[in-house]
Amino acid sequence: MDMPTATHAAARLRGIAPQFLVDDLDRAAAYYCVQLGFTLDFTYESFYASVSRDGCSIHLKHGPALPARRKVQQHDEHLDAYISVTDARALFDELTNRGANIVKPLEQRPWACVDFYVEDADGYLLCFSESQDA
Repeated sequence: MDMPTATHAAARLRGIAPQFLVDDLDRAAAYYCVQLGFTLDFTYESFYASVSRDGCSIHLKHGPALPARRKVQQHDEHLDAYISVTDARALFDELTNRGANIVKPLEQRPWACVDFYVEDADGYLLCFSESQDA
């Protein structure tokens, strides 16, 4: 497959925010704020919210989740968000102290990263990862 080469145009990507369907918007937002140290950016008409930390945003939308999909993703460790961090050890310690649901402990990975996994209040799987490449 031939891939087009990158050009330097005026248009640039500035960020990305995954949107997670949640059963209870208030509970989900509280989990991100209390257990994960995010800040509530806004809520809209009690069905949509945004939380962020250090420039990384996650949007939360009240809506029916698909339990079978969540179960397969959790079983096979399919990530819902991969979050690149600095000082993964300090973040792991902070989130552990905050009571986050750590489902995979901090470990060195064969692909030159140290990371850990957290499951949020609705079963979404977040990987917090620090590259060990110098």
